[in-house]
Amino acid sequence: MLLQRTYWCGKISRENIGEKVVLAGWVQGCRDHGGLLFVDLRDRTGLVQLVFDFERHGTLFKEAEKLRSEYVLTVRGEVIARSAETVNPKLASGEIEINVEEMEILNTSQVPPFYIEDGIDTDENVRLRYRYLDLRRPEMQEMLRLRHRLFMAARRSLDERGFLEIDTPMLTRSTPEGARDYLVPSRTAPGYFYALPQSPQLFKQLLMVGGVERYFQIARCFRDEDLRADRQPEFTQIDIELSFCTRDEVIGEVELLLASLFRNVLGLEIKTPLSAITYDEAMERFGSDKPDTRFGMELQDISGIAQESGFKVFNQVVAKGGTVKGINVKGCGSFSRKELDDLTVLVQSWGTGGLAWMIVTEDGFKTPIAKFFTEEQLESLRKSMAGENGDLLLFVADEKENTQKILGQLRVHLARRLDLIPEGEHHLLWVLDFPLLVYDREEKRYTANHHPFTAPREEDIPLLQTEPLKVRSLAYDLVYNGVEIAGGSIRIHRRELQETVFKLLGLTQEELEDKFGFLLEAFKYGAPPHGGIAFGLDRLLMLMSGRKSIRDVIPFPKTAAGTCLLTSAPAPVLSNQLRDLHIYTISRK
Repeated sequence: MLLQRTYWCGKISRENIGEKVVLAGWVQGCRDHGGLLFVDLRDRTGLVQLVFDFERHGTLFKEAEKLRSEYVLTVRGEVIARSAETVNPKLASGEIEINVEEMEILNTSQVPPFYIEDGIDTDENVRLRYRYLDLRRPEMQEMLRLRHRLFMAARRSLDERGFLEIDTPMLTRSTPEGARDYLVPSRTAPGYFYALPQSPQLFKQLLMVGGVERYFQIARCFRDEDLRADRQPEFTQIDIELSFCTRDEVIGEVELLLASLFRNVLGLEIKTPLSAITYDEAMERFGSDKPDTRFGMELQDISGIAQESGFKVFNQVVAKGGTVKGINVKGCGSFSRKELDDLTVLVQSWGTGGLAWMIVTEDGFKTPIAKFFTEEQLESLRKSMAGENGDLLLFVADEKENTQKILGQLRVHLARRLDLIPEGEHHLLWVLDFPLLVYDREEKRYTANHHPFTAPREEDIPLLQTEPLKVRSLAYDLVYNGVEIAGGSIRIHRRELQETVFKLLGLTQEELEDKFGFLLEAFKYGAPPHGGIAFGLDRLLMLMSGRKSIRDVIPFPKTAAGTCLLTSAPAPVLSNQLRDLHIYTISRK
């Protein structure tokens, strides 16, 4: 008969000495000391040491000798104090042990493909193949607890402020929102498809039209796009939407939520209001719209000096409307010529012509391009770059956008290489006033910088007809240690303005009615001003917990190739399933 557990392994302490308890869990390890057998029993709360004594319970001892790692047990026994020399201060239960009187083996186990402990050096694919074993490890159990606390803290915080949690459809219509949709064929409507939601964007806007006014959802989202360490084909968002709000009101609500998450999940108090900079400032100073502000090395514009110099690579770029910018890599004037050449090759691989360098010395500058500058120009350059003896100055000359982007990447690359990024810090920053539109040179058309429902700044609306690329949006991104964790905007709520934006994006009247007619129809019936935001919950948890990949914080993630090693998905299906869906496959690899 199954012994009914009365305590968790990690919750037993000196206060329980003398009690008879029933525990359940997995065998972590066994140590045979002759007539005494010590077994570590593990459940999700921690370990406790079991003692089997041959003299007291000979038959039970012989049964316990059969135990192996990951066997599943229940035991009954008395909590006793450990002797002073055997106390284990690393365990919460390290002052006691259980003198076992009864045991039931609930299941045996084969030898696991890796140790069920923290800090294992095991190929990630093996861990994903046996994810159910990986999840038994203490650090993964802690991750699941953190994820749970994040969910619950978000729900409590938003509920306290009047937000309603409302679920939205998983089977919806395919609409052009940026990434490719995952499509689901309809059996009852041959040749027609549902799409899995890239986000609940349209439905949360419709909820605002429906008078909900304050909505949130912990939503599953799906995007068929190339993957990387912080991206998965399916992921979880915290979606929020409000009616009758300004940008600052949305930001204020988000900061209250963030404060609650950090307090309840990490036990940290964050200082609010958070810092904020515009998109233009972020690009000018950091070369990125998601700047990592945990370290300096900001970009400096030296176009004025470059234009006056005799260095053609510089002054010709400026003459064509480009920009010359640099970064000061403090104290790195000792870089070898090979190291500098390697950096040049690196930036060229990112899409620029090259990299110029100068080393500040006591006697002036060490650089192959010094001859193209006057002494006065070099001194002006040194002051602009705050150069001191031993500093390495690096420069890129290109179109403004590319110059900023390349130097922004180089800034982060060098900070990582030089170990300049402090661990354990939490830098949060709002980036505001993004361009509403960007121009896709390959497709020769405008595309939405965020999504096509983002509202322009009111004063910039006239520019939609004359200079669309100068229109700023009421969008806002939240950046955490150089990673975007949330993005949102005030939405367009007037039909005529939404149609104008759709047409700038190249949609014909027929296309916008076909794709978004239901939204435009809703806007005819008193749509309120509204706005919102969506948090990438997995990415947020990855950063809060100091992990390097979101695969570490998702219970059952996919690989970088989008496959599930545990279930072997995606997988072929039976021919009759395809026939029922009216689908014919051209080829199968």
